[in-house]
Amino acid sequence: MPRDVASATLPRSTDFLVVGGGIIGINLALELKRRHADGQVTLIEKEPSWGLHASGRNSGVLHAGFYYTPDSLKARFTREGNRQLTDYCETRGLRVNRCGKLVVAQHPADLTVLDQLLERGRANGVPLEDLSQADARRIEPRVKTHVRALFSPTTASVDPVQVLDALGRDLYNAGIRVATGTTYLGRNGTTVQTSAGPITAGYVVNAAGLYADCIARDYGFAERYRILPFKGLNLHGAPSAPRFGAHIYPVPDLRHPFLGVHVTVTADGGTALGPTATPAFWRQHYQGLENFRLAECVEVVAREVGLFLRNESDFRRLAIHELRKYRKRTLVAHAAALAQGIRIEDFTHWGRPGIRAQLLDLSSGKLEMDFRYEGDDRSFHVLNAVSPAFTCAIPFCAYLVDQIERLVA
Repeated sequence: MPRDVASATLPRSTDFLVVGGGIIGINLALELKRRHADGQVTLIEKEPSWGLHASGRNSGVLHAGFYYTPDSLKARFTREGNRQLTDYCETRGLRVNRCGKLVVAQHPADLTVLDQLLERGRANGVPLEDLSQADARRIEPRVKTHVRALFSPTTASVDPVQVLDALGRDLYNAGIRVATGTTYLGRNGTTVQTSAGPITAGYVVNAAGLYADCIARDYGFAERYRILPFKGLNLHGAPSAPRFGAHIYPVPDLRHPFLGVHVTVTADGGTALGPTATPAFWRQHYQGLENFRLAECVEVVAREVGLFLRNESDFRRLAIHELRKYRKRTLVAHAAALAQGIRIEDFTHWGRPGIRAQLLDLSSGKLEMDFRYEGDDRSFHVLNAVSPAFTCAIPFCAYLVDQIERLVA
């Protein structure tokens, strides 16, 4: 649906109602329409357009799929998602930068993790090259690494706004009704109350991101889960900033669902440093007091303080480490440890902040590492669709519709 096309009027009833216009909601709506061509599919989005939250604020990195344990949904769909989304962009003439990714060691202990990543890549069928320091510098002469590095040739970059615009046109061409500026307010049986009036839905699909757990509880799901918001910021380079031939990532801490500060090559060849993964104080805590809700703030902060005090999932160290990155000098220093020539004066402005809707398991006190969903024969709820959900979106949503069809059979 082109962004200059007026929002559709909310119908009185629909066969499928998708709540949330991010990349997951859009692909779910498209897949439902493909399989139910004669059915009516309606997508509601509270914002004036789709993709204005996590999807549109994404770094645009198409991940390859070697970070994740072989039994995970992330491992199952990242490699194929990378291929399908790359093909999608190239077919439609959208920018794709096939720059690849170097994962570098900074300490001797990192070499063991490189071996783990290499094993995961092989198990997941993802091409990875184990490089010497000299080999890594042939790919990117300024890279810093201890002894070895890994190279992922299929990691790429796209422009997420371009991708979302193209997917919006697909919604329009498929005949899917998209009602923007329409907020989910609650339910009464099969009737969903929205800010644009009630709509009777044969089946509800919840892809509401930061509010997915709230909507799920209206249907009796997500009782053991709550969303914790984490704010991500990237620092963008001026024209004088160095340009790199590949993404450069540190060895990650595999206990956490974050990948650390890295050097990102954008779809147009620019350079960005980041992101942060700082605990936010309410769900849409982008900047200042924007979108502030007192009750939401109290709940979120209470959970974060509890995690901090109990230090579950090593949350205390993670929070302190991430808060320090709010200082531009600290973030640049992290990136400068990965490559030569990174200077604070070349990185002049912050990009738009994004909020990661990270799921917390209340029973274990742990942040969920994999995708999570729940549903029955009346509704379906995508509870944890964090990175690399942008990369995985096309095959992951096809899989989710498989689960929906199994539930309603």
